[in-house]
Amino acid sequence: MSTSQEDNAGADLVLAERHGAVLLLTLNRPDRLNAWTFALEERYFQLLDQAEADPEVRAVVVTGAGRGFCAGADLSDLQMVSSLDKTDVELAAPARPRERPLSMRKPLIAAINGAAVGLGLIEALYCDLRFSTPDAKLGTAFAQRGLIAEYGIAWLLPRIVGQSRALDLLLSGRLIQGQEALAMGLVDRVMEPEELVKAAVAYAADLAALSSPNSMRLIKDQVFRAMDSDLPSAIAHAEGLMLESFVHPDAAEGVMGFLERRPPNFQPLTLT
Repeated sequence: MSTSQEDNAGADLVLAERHGAVLLLTLNRPDRLNAWTFALEERYFQLLDQAEADPEVRAVVVTGAGRGFCAGADLSDLQMVSSLDKTDVELAAPARPRERPLSMRKPLIAAINGAAVGLGLIEALYCDLRFSTPDAKLGTAFAQRGLIAEYGIAWLLPRIVGQSRALDLLLSGRLIQGQEALAMGLVDRVMEPEELVKAAVAYAADLAALSSPNSMRLIKDQVFRAMDSDLPSAIAHAEGLMLESFVHPDAAEGVMGFLERRPPNFQPLTLT
C-alpha cells in the first residue's frame, strides 16, 4: 500500500475538518454510538500525529457523530481479542500506546455530545478540557463488566474529581449527566447540543490566536510533571523554564502585542 493510501485508510471512521488554526475531529460510527475499534483508534491517532506535526494547526477538538461521543469499546473487538492467545494479543497490539492523546503537545478539547462510557470516558479524560451537553451520559462501566479500571483511569480520575468521587464512579459504574459532571469537575463547560461544538472550536480558536504554542506545550508538560512532584521541585523546574522563556522570541512578541493592543503573532510549534 502506498503512503497516500495508508494515510487515507479508514478515513471515514474519523472525519477531519479545519476551522482556521483548529482541527475538528469527529469519531464517525454513529450507528454504534461511535464505539471504539482498533481501526478507529489507528485513524484517530494518525490524525493526532498529523495535527501535531502541522505548524498551521494550533489546537484540536474531538467530538462524536450522531447521538454519542463514544460508547466504549466495540464488543465485537472485545470478543475477537478474548478468542486470541497471549502471543496473538501481543502481535495485535497497536503501534501507539492507548494513552497517546496524553502526550499531545497542542491543546486537545473533548466536545462530549452524548454517551461517553468506559473507554469512551477514558478518551475524554485524555483530553485537556471537556465540554458537555446537559444530557450527555458519562460513566465507567468496568466493574459492571467484570473488568478493572483500565488504561490509567485509576490515576487520572482521582486527580480530576478526587478520590471518593472517583471510587463512586468506578465501583458503581453509574451514569451521570452534564450538570452533575460539571459540579464534580469531570467536565469544564455544559451547553446545549446546538452550541457544543461551536463553543469548543471557538475556545480552541482563542487559544490558537492568543496563546503561544510553545508556552502551551511547556505548561501542559509542567502540569503533568507537577502532579507527581512536590512544590519545591515544581518551583525549581519552573525557574529553569522561565529563564529559557525570557529569551524565546514569543516573550518579546507577547509583550509587544500587549503594548500595541494587537493580537500576538507567535511562532508555530516546531517539533524537536
